[in-house]
Amino acid sequence: MCVVVPRLPEGAPDSVMRGLVDQLLTEQRIEQYVLWYYTPMALAFTDHLAPDAIVYDCMDELSAFANAPAELKTREAQLLQRADLVFTGGQSLYEAKRRAHPRVHPFPSSVDVEHFAKARRATVDPSDQRPIPAPRLGFFGVVDERMDLGLLAGVAAARPAWQLVIIGPVVKIDPNLLPRLANVHYLGSKSYAELPDYIASWDLALQPFARNEATRYISPTKTPEYLAAGKPVVSTPIADVVSPYGQLGLVRIADTVDGFICACEEALREDAAVRMRDADVFLRQTSWDGTWTRMRHLMESALNPSNAVAAAAGEV
Repeated sequence: MCVVVPRLPEGAPDSVMRGLVDQLLTEQRIEQYVLWYYTPMALAFTDHLAPDAIVYDCMDELSAFANAPAELKTREAQLLQRADLVFTGGQSLYEAKRRAHPRVHPFPSSVDVEHFAKARRATVDPSDQRPIPAPRLGFFGVVDERMDLGLLAGVAAARPAWQLVIIGPVVKIDPNLLPRLANVHYLGSKSYAELPDYIASWDLALQPFARNEATRYISPTKTPEYLAAGKPVVSTPIADVVSPYGQLGLVRIADTVDGFICACEEALREDAAVRMRDADVFLRQTSWDGTWTRMRHLMESALNPSNAVAAAAGEV
């Protein structure tokens, strides 16, 4: 695999990126290819290309995020007209997009179980987390408009003995708005490889998401990652967390400060062995390899529609 990362001057026009894409295709003699879009904004420098197929991997409702480009919805409409396949990052996003294209397929977040299960065996606490006493209630991910800061502050204030550990970059919001209580600890960004070591000594994993347009269709990848790490999880009622995780009893769901505290207290008292057994049964049904296999089959059908029709009829 070859990954190409462009380095562009600040404020470079789309024409610069368009030229780099053309140069890459020419130099590498790439004549047959599939375009895979994570953002419709990439149409600005690729709409002149003639790929064998186009995949729109719609991971989030990007137009609902803070500071989204004004032209994002228009670009998405254009991409949906051109795409051969549309994948969504969860069931709720699938429900929102399925009438916009004839071939939309949901692919909820999977997990690298082996990687996050390292948290069950890790024994070395990272140096910047070591001074923080127990119990530790942790979160990792981007801290932005999707986090319920009021909920975070309310829980921390009501339970000063609980230590809330927040790992991840602060983006798109004023850092001065973050709760600054003595028992809330912001440790900044950590690498993917480091996460199991941090999670290992947590007593509980949190998903304190706000209920707003930015979280309406999210399917948090951290949900199965927390479970693979062997941690109890408490989340606000995000649709793709309630179903299936809440309904299966794998994640506790609460919305208010009082409800969240009660859910955390229950989770801290639960039988860890039973919880991990039930989580592991669920996690055995999902993997990134399985997700990619299903995606690849759909792409092959899009590239060879006659073969797909024959296979459906039992002729191949």
